Amino acid sequence: MLCVGLTTVDVSQRVAEFPVPGQKVQSLGVHLSPGGPAANAARAVAALGHRAVLLTALGGELGDFALARLHPVEVRSVGAGGPALSMVAVRERDGERTVISRNAAGFDADVAVDPALVEASDVVLVDGHLGPLALQAARHARRLGVPVVLDAGSWKPVLDDLLPLVDVAACSAAFELSEAELHARGVPLVIRTHGPRPVTWSRGGVTGSQPVGVVEARDTNGAGDVWHGALAVAVAEGLAVEDAVRSANEVAAVRVRHTAWDWVEELGRWRDSG
Repeated sequence: MLCVGLTTVDVSQRVAEFPVPGQKVQSLGVHLSPGGPAANAARAVAALGHRAVLLTALGGELGDFALARLHPVEVRSVGAGGPALSMVAVRERDGERTVISRNAAGFDADVAVDPALVEASDVVLVDGHLGPLALQAARHARRLGVPVVLDAGSWKPVLDDLLPLVDVAACSAAFELSEAELHARGVPLVIRTHGPRPVTWSRGGVTGSQPVGVVEARDTNGAGDVWHGALAVAVAEGLAVEDAVRSANEVAAVRVRHTAWDWVEELGRWRDSG
């Protein structure tokens, strides 16, 4: 599996309640770990027992920190700049989170993607944050017949060129384009998450939905990223769309039941338990 896109370093603070403007609050705990859509997806892929390669930008001391903690993900770092620093507050009583991050601001786009990375992959997952990397990887994948899964959390300029190369667009509820618009741009399968409500999908004029299980959430940060990683694994395994969505829902439920401290290890234990 090749995951292409953003890595961050997340400073996660657990709080009883989110502060109001001007207020200072004392956290209940703090944790520093790698994050970001592509990196979290790659960590989930590895925890599920699959080979995960992360193509991203890691520079400076923060990059060194992230690199040391991404194992067993195989990291290929390109371009200038480094991981963004994300400040995450997680509310203790329900796991809701708020995030402040610069994401991919300052990324040097003058880099090339080695086609051998794509050729060795069964699926390419892109988050669109490092647009030039995503576009190159998707073009190689189309030429080589490797499925491309897009984590479509929000609109990014690269999507005008990227969408015609995408096989599966997995969208958040807030994503700007409708299913019909995505199909018109050449995406065969569109899947949309709706928080705790059922996940919906559309392909070839056929639609469906899959319920989301009720869980006691402890930390929702990165749950969508983990969901996308699990979906990409299901695509690699050739599962039908209903089964792929069901599998991704189950994996995301494991993520939200745990915290930034322990979710990777717990996901591995969940996998081992069958």
